[in-house]
Amino acid sequence: MKTIVWIVMAAFVTAAGISATQKATAPKMLSSECYVSCFTTDVTEQFRINDVNAEFASWHPTPKAFQLQNATGKMVQYQAADGTMAQAYEIKAAKKTNNYLLVIQEWWGLNDHIKAEAEKLAADLGNVNVLAIDMYDGRVAATPDSAMAYMRSTSTERLQIIVKATLAYAGPKANIYTIGWCFGGMWSLQTALLAGSQAKGCVMYYGRPENNIEKLKQLNCDVIGFFGLKDRMPNVETVQKFQADMAAAGKQLAVHNYDAGHGFSNPSNPNFNQDATADAYAKTLAYLKSRLK
Repeated sequence: MKTIVWIVMAAFVTAAGISATQKATAPKMLSSECYVSCFTTDVTEQFRINDVNAEFASWHPTPKAFQLQNATGKMVQYQAADGTMAQAYEIKAAKKTNNYLLVIQEWWGLNDHIKAEAEKLAADLGNVNVLAIDMYDGRVAATPDSAMAYMRSTSTERLQIIVKATLAYAGPKANIYTIGWCFGGMWSLQTALLAGSQAKGCVMYYGRPENNIEKLKQLNCDVIGFFGLKDRMPNVETVQKFQADMAAAGKQLAVHNYDAGHGFSNPSNPNFNQDATADAYAKTLAYLKSRLK
C-alpha cells in the first residue's frame, strides 16, 4: 500500500513540475506594437509606432513663436460617421465653388503657422475653399516631446475618421486637392487615397510615402513631392523607392529635391531654407492652378 502511495505522489510531483516548466516557457501574447510592426503593412501605423521616437523628435527643433494676426478664416465643426465631432480652419472662396483644398498639419498640430499657410494658399489660388484639418482634436504641441506624445496617442482609425468627416463636409461633388508637410505630407497622400474619384491633386512636403503598390493603384490623381536631400525621414532611398512604386502602380509622380533637411519649408523651423521654400511654393501654386476646375 505504501508503495502505491509513493508512486502516486511521485507522479503528482512530476506532473506539477512539467506543468510549471510549460508555464515558464509558454509564449507571451504579442503586444499591439509588435503586432503592428510585424504583421501589418499600414504605413501610417508603422510611422506612428515605430518611427516616431526620440531620434525623430530631435530632428524637429521647437518652433519659433508665431501668432496669426487678422485671421480671414474661422473654425468649423462637423459630425463624423461614428457620432464624434471633427473640426477644421476654413477659408471660403469669394465665389461659390466645388474646389476644396485640404491642408494637413505638421506633427505640431493645427497651430497658427498652418492656419497662416492655409490663408496664403487661399489668397494665392483664389478659386478654392480651404480646410486646414485639425488632426489632433484641438491639441497643439509646443515642444518635440508633446508633439511625439500627441502623434503616438492618435490612432490611424481616428485620423481616418477625421479625414472622412472632412470629405463628407466638403460634399460628394467636391473636387479634392490635398497638401501637407511632414506628418501632413504623409496624410496628404493618404487623404487623396481616401478621397477616391474625387481626388484631383496631391502635394507632399517631405512626408513618408505609401509603400503598398496595391493601395497606390487606387490613387485617382497625380502627385507632386518636395523632399530634402539631407532629410533622414524620408531619406533619399525612401523617395527613390516611392518613385519606383508609383511607376509600378501606373501613377504619375513629380519629385523635386533640395539641398536641405527635414522641415525646410516651415518659417518657424530654425532649419528653414528660404530659397528651397520659394521654389517649392512656386511649383506648388503652378501645379494646383493647372488642376483647379
